[in-house]
Amino acid sequence: MKTRAEKVAELARRGELALAPAGAPALDKQHARGKQSARERIAALVDPGSFSEFDRFVVHRTDGFGLDDREFLGDGVVTGRATIDGRQVFLFSQDFTVLGGSLGEAYAEKICKVMDLAVRTGCPMIGINDSGGARIQEGVASLGGYAEIFWRNVQASGVIPQISLIAGPCAGGAVYSPAITDFVLMTEKISQMFITGPEIIKTVTGEDVTFDDLGGASTHATKSGVAHFVAHDEDDLVDLARSLLSFIPQNNLEDPPRLVCEDDPHRDVPQLDDVIPDAPNKPYDMHDAFVPILDDEDFFEVAALYARNIIVGFGRVDGRSVGIVANQPNVLAGVLDIASSIKAARFVRFCDAFNIPLLTFVDVPGFLPGTDQEFGGIILHGAKLLYAFAEATVPKITVITRKAYGGAYDVMSSKHIRADLNLAWPSAEIAVMGAEGAVKTIFRREIATAADPLARTQELVDEYVERFANPYIAAQRGYVDDVIEARRTRSVVTTALDMLENKRVERPKRKHGNIPL
Repeated sequence: MKTRAEKVAELARRGELALAPAGAPALDKQHARGKQSARERIAALVDPGSFSEFDRFVVHRTDGFGLDDREFLGDGVVTGRATIDGRQVFLFSQDFTVLGGSLGEAYAEKICKVMDLAVRTGCPMIGINDSGGARIQEGVASLGGYAEIFWRNVQASGVIPQISLIAGPCAGGAVYSPAITDFVLMTEKISQMFITGPEIIKTVTGEDVTFDDLGGASTHATKSGVAHFVAHDEDDLVDLARSLLSFIPQNNLEDPPRLVCEDDPHRDVPQLDDVIPDAPNKPYDMHDAFVPILDDEDFFEVAALYARNIIVGFGRVDGRSVGIVANQPNVLAGVLDIASSIKAARFVRFCDAFNIPLLTFVDVPGFLPGTDQEFGGIILHGAKLLYAFAEATVPKITVITRKAYGGAYDVMSSKHIRADLNLAWPSAEIAVMGAEGAVKTIFRREIATAADPLARTQELVDEYVERFANPYIAAQRGYVDDVIEARRTRSVVTTALDMLENKRVERPKRKHGNIPL
C-alpha cells in the first residue's frame, strides 16, 4: 500500500506528464513551425495565474490501430476556466503535438464539459483551434463528438459570446464549430480552414491549390468572409481577442462593460462639417464621418477586408459600447450587394443578441445591379439585412450623411423598420432614386420631344435636385426626427443613448422567425 508521500509524488509525476503529453521533441517541432503550444496560448490570452484546468488526466478509450500502447494525458486538448481583464471565461486549446490535435470521444467530452459550464454560468466561450480533424482511429465516435459540440454551439448561440481563434489547421468537420461561433480570428501563415484539403481537390476536380490559397487567413478574410479578423502572429491574435471581448457582455442578460469616459461626450466635431463633398458623386471615406464621434476616436473594425462597401465594428460613445454599421462610398459607391448584406446582417444580429446599441451611418445609392447579383439571390440576401434591422430591439440610431435612395433607404435602419432616432445631416438626399435616373423615367417623353434633349434634361435634373435632394421632405413627414449640423452628431447620439437606455420592446410569442436564409 502506497504511503501518503508516494501518492503525492504520483500526483506530481502525472501532473508533469500532462504538461507535455507527447514529450519534449514534439513540443520542439511545434515551436519549429512557428507555433506556440496549447498551454502557451492560454497563458498569453488570460490574466496571469487565473487559469484553472479541468480533466488533465483524461485519456483516450481506444485500443485499436496502434493506440493501445500510446496514452496521452489530457487526450490532446487543454480545457478550463480563467479570467480576461477580470471577467470569467471558459476555454479550450487544442494540442497539435498529440496525434495532430485530432478529436476523439474523450477529447470531445472535455470540450462539451466546458461549453456546458460556460452556458450554465453565463460566461464567454473561447476555442483555440489547431487540429487535423477527426481522429480516424476512433471512427464514428469522433464524428459523434463533433456533433455534440455543434449542438452545443447552436444552443449557446445568442446566449453567450462564442469566439474561435484559429492557430493552425482546421479541417473537415472541425470547421463547422468555428463557423457557428460569433467571431473567427485567424493567424497569417500558420492557420487554415477548409472542408477538403488540396490533395482531395486535386483528385476530384483536377485543381491545383496550396493550403494557404485554399483556406489561409487572407483567403477567408477577403474572399469567403469566414474570418472576421486576421492576426499577424500569435501575440497579435490574443491581443485582438482581448480587445474584442472588451466591447461585449458576459451573456445575453447583461449589458456590455461601460468604461469611464474622459472624452467629453458632448463635444462638437467641427471637421465633420467638411466631410461630405459638394459633388454628389464624389467618393469619401465613411470612417471620416463616424470615427471622430467615438470616444478617443477608437474604432474596432470587424471583417475589414471583406465586402468593403459596408463597414461594421465596435466603438464607444460616453463609455457605452455601440455597434457601427456604415455604407462606404469609397467602395462601389457604397451600394448594397450580396456580400455586404450578409456581412452587415450577421453583425446586426450579434449586436441585438447581446444588448449592444446600433449606430447606423447611411450613404447608399441603392442595390448593386447586374445579372450576377440577381442570379446570386440579391433579393434573398438583401432581405437578410432588412430582417436583421427590423428584428433588432436594441436602441437603434440612424444618421443619413448623404444618399439614401430607394429600397436601400428602407433597409438601412429607416424609421419605417423601427429605428428609434433618425437623424440627417444637411447634405442628406432622401429619394426613390438619383436625380438623373428619376428625371429620365418621369419625363421620358418630354425629353424625347425637346428641341435640346440634353439641355432640357439638365434643367429637369436641377429642378429635381432642388426639390428632393435634401432631407426636409422626409423631415416634414417625421421620417427623419431632426436635421442637425454634422459637428453636433456626437452630442446628439450621446443624448439619444441616455434616452434609450431603458428601452423595452415586447415581441409576439413565437418559436422563432424564419429569416430568409
